Amino acid sequence: METIVVDVREPYEYSSGHYKGAINLPPAEIMSGAKKLAKVPKDAKIVLYCKSGARSNVAMVHLSRLGYTNLVNGINQDHVPRFL
Repeated sequence: METIVVDVREPYEYSSGHYKGAINLPPAEIMSGAKKLAKVPKDAKIVLYCKSGARSNVAMVHLSRLGYTNLVNGINQDHVPRFL
């Protein structure tokens, strides 16, 4: 199963540079149901990151409430490769 990388920063931050292949899913979208992940299996490995790891940590809580079970806080885009 492939690993999904999710950048939880705001779109303007994502557009200034992001991990190759990362999906941009800012906090507002996560809190409104994370529709971009609708087709992702609930047990897929999802590595989330932001700038410092704080927003990605909060995003993990919300995604967990939506039923996702294999979530990893990737801290920031420089740390993501460690978790793939």
